[in-house]
Amino acid sequence: MAEYFSYDELTWPEVAVLRRDVPLVLPLGSGYDLGRLAESLGDPPRIGLLPPVPYGWRGSPIEVPEPLLGAFIANLLDSLREGGFTRVYALTPPGLGLGLGAQAIRQPCEVLAPYRLGDEQRDKVVLVPVGHTEQHALHLPLNVDTVCIEAVAQGTAAAAPDQAVCLPVMPYGVSMHAQAFAGTLNAGGRTFEDFYLAVVDALVARGFERLYLLSGHGGNSSFLVNVVKYAGERHPQAFIATAFLYLSGAQGVAALEKYRLSKIGGMGHACELETSLMLHLRPELVDMSKVVDETDFIATPNYYMDWVEGGALVANPPWEDDTRTGAYGAGSLATAEHGKIWLEAAIAEKVLHVAEIHEQYMRRRARRQAGLG
Repeated sequence: MAEYFSYDELTWPEVAVLRRDVPLVLPLGSGYDLGRLAESLGDPPRIGLLPPVPYGWRGSPIEVPEPLLGAFIANLLDSLREGGFTRVYALTPPGLGLGLGAQAIRQPCEVLAPYRLGDEQRDKVVLVPVGHTEQHALHLPLNVDTVCIEAVAQGTAAAAPDQAVCLPVMPYGVSMHAQAFAGTLNAGGRTFEDFYLAVVDALVARGFERLYLLSGHGGNSSFLVNVVKYAGERHPQAFIATAFLYLSGAQGVAALEKYRLSKIGGMGHACELETSLMLHLRPELVDMSKVVDETDFIATPNYYMDWVEGGALVANPPWEDDTRTGAYGAGSLATAEHGKIWLEAAIAEKVLHVAEIHEQYMRRRARRQAGLG
């Protein structure tokens, strides 16, 4: 009987010591027969399941062209192979032409009904949360970005049910330091942009014209900005927006400053903030005995790292120049109490953004109807 484990709940050192011949499977959707999957893999003793891709294929809540979905999945599988894993697969519904060859295992799957968007929701802002699966130092699992932005997005939809509806979180994004630490995946920047522009196209084609792309991972942010720019040209009747992570506006930053214990440099990655959020949301996945604070970055007046990055310079130097463990910040100062406070502040920030998206959409539509646009 095969033992299944959740890949995204491991830390990067745990991924580093995995046998490279252990099968790793990335599902599209859910509801697969795991016994049948194990049999198709030759009944190995252990099988790693990656978090499922929640949409993109025919029959899912949002469909994109199969070549775009195939490229997105192929890049994620390539990330695993680049990490030395020799048995990596996508578990897909039958009948898809994704170009994955022998890497595709086909079975029927389920699509959960609550994730479907109905026509009656067209007057709401569609929240599109995007996380990632990447290293988060020694004390946190790979799924931090996904867990955090899912909580923020779902909390926003719950706080403003008449104004917003939330899609399932996408657990994959873009990392430009995938080789530095084990476990990190990478959908690829241009592929990521193409995929999410197609997601926007599909939603707008169905009449959803107010969209908010939310990211829990800093590496996604510049690419989502590009998606928004392209989409604004392509769909001038819609209002499509994004923002840098969360707690990045005036009120959010004020909440950080009020409660944070670390100085500038203490909130970057696997830091005081993210560790606090995880202590509140998923404490069983946090090992505070393994926290290593790393704040001694190569900082200059116009290039430094904190949650809301500052300075005029934009760069992407090797992470290993600055961190031995993958951390940027002071995770040891984290508390579950502050995690709860900051989550509530992040939700409040996003609720305000939703209201602004509605206002922008309605005022611009009125101006066009008056012949002024």
